[in-house]
Amino acid sequence: MNVPVRPGQDGGPVYLDHNATTPVDPRVVEAMMPFLTSGFGNPSSGHAYAVAPRAAMARARRQVAALVGADAEEIVFTCSGSEANNLALRGVVLAAGDRRRRVITQVTEHPAVLETCRALHRLHGVDVTYLPVDERGLVDPADLGATLDDRTAVVSVMAANNETGTLQPVADLARLAHDHGALFHCDAAQAVGKIPVDVRALGADLLTLAGHKMYAPKGVAALYVRDGVRLEPLLYGGGQEGGLRAGTESVAFAVALGTAAELAAAEMAEDGGRRIRALRDRLHRGLAQALPGQVHLNGCDRRLPGTLNISIDGTTGHELLAATPRLAASAGSACHNGAGAPSPVLRAMGLDDARAMAAVRLSLGRWTTAADVDQAAEMLVDAVHAPAPDRPCPSWSAAR
Repeated sequence: MNVPVRPGQDGGPVYLDHNATTPVDPRVVEAMMPFLTSGFGNPSSGHAYAVAPRAAMARARRQVAALVGADAEEIVFTCSGSEANNLALRGVVLAAGDRRRRVITQVTEHPAVLETCRALHRLHGVDVTYLPVDERGLVDPADLGATLDDRTAVVSVMAANNETGTLQPVADLARLAHDHGALFHCDAAQAVGKIPVDVRALGADLLTLAGHKMYAPKGVAALYVRDGVRLEPLLYGGGQEGGLRAGTESVAFAVALGTAAELAAAEMAEDGGRRIRALRDRLHRGLAQALPGQVHLNGCDRRLPGTLNISIDGTTGHELLAATPRLAASAGSACHNGAGAPSPVLRAMGLDDARAMAAVRLSLGRWTTAADVDQAAEMLVDAVHAPAPDRPCPSWSAAR
């Protein structure tokens, strides 16, 4: 099977961008392939060609449900985490009618949540409240408690931030929402498959997960919808996915997500993220020792095991990564067509522009090795010590 087991083993760059997307696990590809060939039938059909696809859909639903502590009937397959977030937030608000016309979220949410909230305000007149975060990126439950009222339809706070990996106090926030009769949605796309996530323990009424963050292909995700929660469908049509998401199901991609979920559950049971956490800390130590006093952690220790977001004095993230083409990672700022901007997430945490512009996100994954992190540290240190570029992004001089 011509599927890479480890990114970079073919001579490509060291891959430390798993928060952006993960490589597809070969076992996932193997599981989905029959449903791209002989198992092509429509699972809603009434003849023999539907039997295997229908059974595969049911098994995939059970596998995903088991990963997050849900019942199979509570899993709705979607094509992306963004779609799942839209279904959750729009679905709750439109189903609530005029009784509850308010949504509460927080400032460092993923754009899939923030833009949905803005659209609800623009198109439906829904009031939206954005909670602040502290310097660690954490929401204070007291801020939510002071904001909730009986007009609130849903509170949406992510499990783990995609840039810093910061883990929010989801269970505390969900409890407060329920005390005021509101539903609680959690975008857990970055967390599911990396750390244990249990919808019952968290108190989530709705929870988003995404396949391409956990070694399944892009194009498949799921929304957990607690039994009894009413949603307005996002797509209307033939009634698939419990009437919430019309369209003939992609059996192969559902199988891929189910298989990825089962693999992730087994991996967490065996290792609990210890190996990746140890490699992340090794990378951080290597950089801090080679660049004493220059390396600053963005976020806190309460974060995903594979996420390291740092700022290095005297640099900008984009220029640093441009100087290390053998490393695939992400900067915490935008620099397109010569215009730079600091990360809104880091600015919301109170970081000044220079430190926010210097941010680099290094995210490790299933096949990251000690050699990878050592090589990455060496490349970054060499780039920091190299002369400044002749034609920098405009933010370079300010950050230096």
